[in-house]
Amino acid sequence: QVQLVESGGGLVQPGDSLRLSCRASGFTLADYAVGWFRQAAGKEREGVSCINNLNDYTYYEASVKGRFTISRDPVNNTLHLQMNSLTPEDTAVYYCAVKERYYGGTCPFAMDYWGKGTAVTVAS
Repeated sequence: QVQLVESGGGLVQPGDSLRLSCRASGFTLADYAVGWFRQAAGKEREGVSCINNLNDYTYYEASVKGRFTISRDPVNNTLHLQMNSLTPEDTAVYYCAVKERYYGGTCPFAMDYWGKGTAVTVAS
């Protein structure tokens, strides 16, 4: 059974860091295109960072470039998102997702499997 379980969210202050994790089971994460998405209250879901499974090209949404880092941990079959210099605009529910085949250079709109999300709140 394919399952994605996110963890690591919480309440932090502006300027702080968080590391989100997404533990995969039922499949090998390294074989899939992977990504982190977020949805803020009242807004549409957006792709934050994705890695394709053609050449591991990594995409970052403009507002997080230089602050967030996506990475795979093949030993633990886990996806991470290191988030630094957080701002209130980063407040959202963060979801990890995977797609069996994606060769593009952004975040695909349609993913095959989704986690249930972890909430991140940045406030002083």
